[in-house]
Amino acid sequence: MKHVILTPNPYRDKGFQTVRAAVKILKDAGMEPKVCLPFEVDRSFELPRDIRFHRLDREIHNTELVICFGGDGTILHMAKTATRRNVPILGVNIGTLGFMAELEASEMDLLAKLAKDEYTVDTRMMLDVVVQRDRDIIFHDIGLNDVVITKGSVARIAHLGVKCDGVEVMECDGDGIIVATPTGSTAYSLSAGGPIVEPEARNILITPICAHDVMSRCMVASDKRTVTVELVQNARRNAYLSVDGGKSVRLNMGDVTTIKKSNLETKLIRLKDRSFYDVLNQKFKK
Repeated sequence: MKHVILTPNPYRDKGFQTVRAAVKILKDAGMEPKVCLPFEVDRSFELPRDIRFHRLDREIHNTELVICFGGDGTILHMAKTATRRNVPILGVNIGTLGFMAELEASEMDLLAKLAKDEYTVDTRMMLDVVVQRDRDIIFHDIGLNDVVITKGSVARIAHLGVKCDGVEVMECDGDGIIVATPTGSTAYSLSAGGPIVEPEARNILITPICAHDVMSRCMVASDKRTVTVELVQNARRNAYLSVDGGKSVRLNMGDVTTIKKSNLETKLIRLKDRSFYDVLNQKFKK
């Protein structure tokens, strides 16, 4: 491996010190790193003049790897862009939990292993999400973690009907519902009472959020199922849909959200020999 893109979160990598150190490590190992911003920054944000920032949309076509510097949000944001172009991702945690990251900032010397192709690749299933209004598709996206449908900020209940392959599985009256991948099982779904699932598994998790019906429980479905969610019971207001914590889409009465396993898979680079349970112990044990 030689050509890599580094995508630092400028709001977390203060002064770009972490990415500067990574550039040196990679160059010393004989690689050709290029720094790209993963998203547009505020106009008032001052970028350092001694770092050359390349355009991500141009460089992504010619790279072998994207290294993300930030938290899980930075990795999730880049996963869509990289996966659509079959480019693997490696995460360096400079955030808080950093559950999806392979390395902590103190472990960056391991990046030199990339030059010798001393790494493995994990594949993670993604979700394909479509929102249909009447005959029109108003939203289409892919997600690595989860699809969240919630009520607005007003203190009220969202009435959601959930089906698998056209068969009703629950009517959820509460704050909303989460449809997650195994990768997303340790994120919002876990906080809402869902189970922890090994990321290599192939399942779709359906987790109610603060359900008023005590019989509404998390369900673990096969990845072969197609999940549909719709506002029901004369819902007088809107609900909101978000994929991997991205920008919300307003849902109206009658809109149908269809969620199924995507044909695309995210590839995550591994440099360390550790199991999923090692990560659990490291991140969740106090």
